Amino acid sequence: MCGITGIVDIQGRPINEELVRQMTALLKHRGPDEEGIYRNEACQSTSSTNGCSVALGNRRLKVIDLEGGGQPLCNEQETIWITFNGEIYNYRELREELISRGYRFRTKSDTEVIVYAYEEYGPDCVHKFRGMFAFALWDERQQRLMLARDRLGKKPLVYALTDRQLIFASELRAILQHPAIERVPDYEAIHHYLTFWSIPAPWTAFRGVRKLPPANYLLYDASGCVLNQYWQLDVVNKLRITREEAIEEITSLLDESVKLRLNSDVPLGIFLSGGVDSSAIVAIASEQGKLPIKTFSIGFDESEFNELPHARRVAEQFNTKHFERLVKPDAAAVLPRLIEYYGEPFADSSALPTYYLAQMARQHVTVALNGDGGDEIFGGYYRHAAMQLVEIYHGIPSWIRQVLIKPASQIWPEQLSVKYLGLNINPKRFLRMADLPRAKRWERWTRLFSEASKRFLYTQDMNQNTRGVNSVDQLRNLFASLESVDGADAGIAVDTMLNLPSDLLVKMDIATMAHGLEARSPFLDHHLVEFVAGLPGQMKVRGMKSKVLLKDILRRYFPREHLNRTKQGFTVPLAAWLRGSLKDWMTDILSSSQATNRGVFRSHRVQDLVDSHLAGTEDHAHKLWALIVLEIWFDRFIDQNVP
Repeated sequence: MCGITGIVDIQGRPINEELVRQMTALLKHRGPDEEGIYRNEACQSTSSTNGCSVALGNRRLKVIDLEGGGQPLCNEQETIWITFNGEIYNYRELREELISRGYRFRTKSDTEVIVYAYEEYGPDCVHKFRGMFAFALWDERQQRLMLARDRLGKKPLVYALTDRQLIFASELRAILQHPAIERVPDYEAIHHYLTFWSIPAPWTAFRGVRKLPPANYLLYDASGCVLNQYWQLDVVNKLRITREEAIEEITSLLDESVKLRLNSDVPLGIFLSGGVDSSAIVAIASEQGKLPIKTFSIGFDESEFNELPHARRVAEQFNTKHFERLVKPDAAAVLPRLIEYYGEPFADSSALPTYYLAQMARQHVTVALNGDGGDEIFGGYYRHAAMQLVEIYHGIPSWIRQVLIKPASQIWPEQLSVKYLGLNINPKRFLRMADLPRAKRWERWTRLFSEASKRFLYTQDMNQNTRGVNSVDQLRNLFASLESVDGADAGIAVDTMLNLPSDLLVKMDIATMAHGLEARSPFLDHHLVEFVAGLPGQMKVRGMKSKVLLKDILRRYFPREHLNRTKQGFTVPLAAWLRGSLKDWMTDILSSSQATNRGVFRSHRVQDLVDSHLAGTEDHAHKLWALIVLEIWFDRFIDQNVP
């Protein structure tokens, strides 16, 4: 696992090596073990007669081939150079395939496999890789740079095009060191942030800097820059398979995925929340014979948010060496530092406990497996079940809906809900939602701020800066490609394509890499993801029961009460914190002169949110947290110009 940087100048102008070293040094947390820089001859020349100039930087975290895997790394002829972040789990098989084709390896690393796979297959080599990756590969003969990201977006990569140069890095803070990149906020990106909790690809918080989208590679040469999408999740074409056959295949794929991710030349552990997904990884890893397993858990003083007792039970069941920590609300001390790692606003408050979890784990291991992706691919969120419930409702004859159901709902109290299979449902509100198109319905369930509430908060200037921008358009485009699948499956696909790479995987990557810890996600092996996507939605969400297929598989490990207990999720007691120990900190930030003069929000309307939350009349905790994070980001990156 590493941090990567680089610059390519199409005109062959010399590249400042010290600048590349500065960019690379800011990624030391991602790769604390080793630094490497490569510059080609054109880069060292004072003329442009030698073609393009290129400089590649790498900060390495040693995980595989501790002695021989230094980067940047090249082929035998030194015509192909790579700087790579990630893990290729099938590198041994690819290595044997390439050796049979005449390639000679000097290291035992997965990085060298990418170099020769590119030499043999060209940019199509990405189809060969099973793992998580972001890499930059310079082809001297073709005078071409290739940037690539893994299928699901586990590893980050940002880039900018300016003055016949392409600049790239693993994180925004590194790319901002380049003097050609101005720190100008991208207000369209901020508009999307206030809906999606984070900034989805291709946007970043800075105008002119872009994220390479997942499952894409970019080619850059004298003729320009071309993006190519090499993989897309197929949820439309369904397998003809029995439930028993599906369970057998998923069991095999998941066992294999965990086994591949247990391969490491350094100490390894598992994040254990106590939920179904992380518990599954612990159970399967225990069967693989890697003992004793180290497990790590985070909890809170507030019992309704604390899953430590559940995690302890799983740790005891599988005899792991277990470590745990209680999280206190010290966001004021940690959040500014965390935002610097992100480089842009990120409103998911579980970033805090994830950061602490990674910090604790790094004291004992260098690699940690996790349960990320289980909810997204198997249908584990209540919104997946709710989409299914809407489908059931629409299956009722229209005359019954119009004559009986809708009139009856009108007399139902607005605030009274009924609990149905884990969901709190208000019939009146549910029917209003059911009549909406899928994209708008999904936006209502997942959004932070609605389009109308954003416009209400914005100043006239901010409304002007974002005129014509509507975050729901992204959802409409995604759902338009999913019209032929049922509601639950469509929701699962949107979470996998949008929420997973924009939020959950960003959170895990930044939190772990901040401490030089590698995170691995067995549920997100693309072989497993593709197979589960090909199953009918009814196999994953049965009636109103979520993640039923995975739970059926896990009955060999866990009792029914563990698998069927109410989902908590990795959330923090944010509402209580902002009304209690973080109250003064919140009001100081949101009412500061810098915030009120920012020109983004009308200060009196932000104050209305604060007052309503503190009075307990409404819970605006997540909205206020998003505004706090945004203001700290403005302060650190725009006002103070932090390096």
